[in-house]
Amino acid sequence: MEGGGLAMLSQLIGRLQVLFDVYDSPPPNYFLRFPPPPDHHHHHHHHHFSWCLLSLNDSSVKDNCYNLIITAGKSENLKMLEPGKPRPAKKARKGRNRGKLTETTNSTENMDQIIWKDFPEDLFEAVIARLPIAIFFRFRSVCRKWNSLLTSQSFSQQCTEVPPAQPWFYTISQENVNTGAMYDPTSKKWHHPTVPALPTELIVLPVASAGGLVCFLDIGHQSFYVCNPLTRSFRELPARSVKVWSRVAVGMTLNGKSINGGYKIIWVGCDGEYEVYDSMQNCWTRPGSIPSNIKLPLALNFRSQAVSIDGTLYFMRSDPDGIVSYDTVSGSWKQFIIPSPLHLSDHTLAVSEGRIMLVGLLTKNAATCLCIWELQKMTLLWKEVDRMPNIWCLDFYGKHVRMTCLGNKGLLMLSLRSRQMNRLVTYDLSSKEWLKVPGCVLPRGRKRQWIACGTAFHPCLTALA
Repeated sequence: MEGGGLAMLSQLIGRLQVLFDVYDSPPPNYFLRFPPPPDHHHHHHHHHFSWCLLSLNDSSVKDNCYNLIITAGKSENLKMLEPGKPRPAKKARKGRNRGKLTETTNSTENMDQIIWKDFPEDLFEAVIARLPIAIFFRFRSVCRKWNSLLTSQSFSQQCTEVPPAQPWFYTISQENVNTGAMYDPTSKKWHHPTVPALPTELIVLPVASAGGLVCFLDIGHQSFYVCNPLTRSFRELPARSVKVWSRVAVGMTLNGKSINGGYKIIWVGCDGEYEVYDSMQNCWTRPGSIPSNIKLPLALNFRSQAVSIDGTLYFMRSDPDGIVSYDTVSGSWKQFIIPSPLHLSDHTLAVSEGRIMLVGLLTKNAATCLCIWELQKMTLLWKEVDRMPNIWCLDFYGKHVRMTCLGNKGLLMLSLRSRQMNRLVTYDLSSKEWLKVPGCVLPRGRKRQWIACGTAFHPCLTALA
């Protein structure tokens, strides 16, 4: 009994180590021989093991990774992918080693069946919940049980206990306004999802996100949609009771610590109209009116997406320069007068570990630089904390550069463009690391896409719209 327990522990540690090694740095052309949990639909012993390709560096994986996600289908109608065939075993060398190799292989397989037969199911789900997103969708093809994890309450709970991964970015391009392009900063790869339920006759823009869901608004500022880009879980929100034909600013936040408690979406117009959507009630409400001490009309900065901290949404405004906040729990509005830095343009709010940040371009004479500020809570002033490396800023000299922030949740994606330049960079607000983003090219295409707008979202496998 003791020897069997040690063998089980040793083998488990070895398999977990492989998973963690893959998570940190996936090796090229590496296969993991991983057995699925017991599946009552399979009775033949030779189906107990499947080979799964774990490398994301292969070009075929780059092109087909999201195809696995799409093949998975909608969360309410999941389709099972065909299990991968086991990799053919190498023929044993002729000679006296043939018998020893066969005996060792059979012994290992028998031991594996004994171990994995009674392996705790919650440990399977705990490990799988911590896999990189792309690898998870490959693992779903192993068996029916793993394919149904997205609808499992226990797996959903395991996912909520995993610290949020780096945000992904859902973007659209000027060439294909109804075709999304998702960027995974961990693998530094673009994926090209489709959201079939979005109306193709309208231009629909991603405007906010929370809990793994992305909120879309049509260009006429009338209809709202919510979708999980990974699983295509989709919802069209009810029509608003207040009709506002002008532009609106949109914010989105969770009701609690996880998506299981639902979410809220708020839109606010320049004249002070606003409404709040609660996913648990599936309706829009207007809890009250904006206080009279907040100057109207709201000169909102529509280039700046709202940020959310502990259920409070912050919108950037000008005239006077500052921030307007809305507490989704108490329903109260506040205004903070905060002077903007001199020579600032294309500025937008960001958030990092509960801190309100500002990113924008500083232009003086012919020189332009991209800078980061942090809001000081005591003085309500912006303090510069970082700026783009000078050698990068030299590329902007003498050019009329415009900046768009495509995601502001701890990791920023910034689109910098002029007539002579079209560049995407990411900036990590905590590590202060600047990185260039590879060009976004459609599958089997050559021309780089011109990213027009986007939003950051934390990928969540079990988030339902």
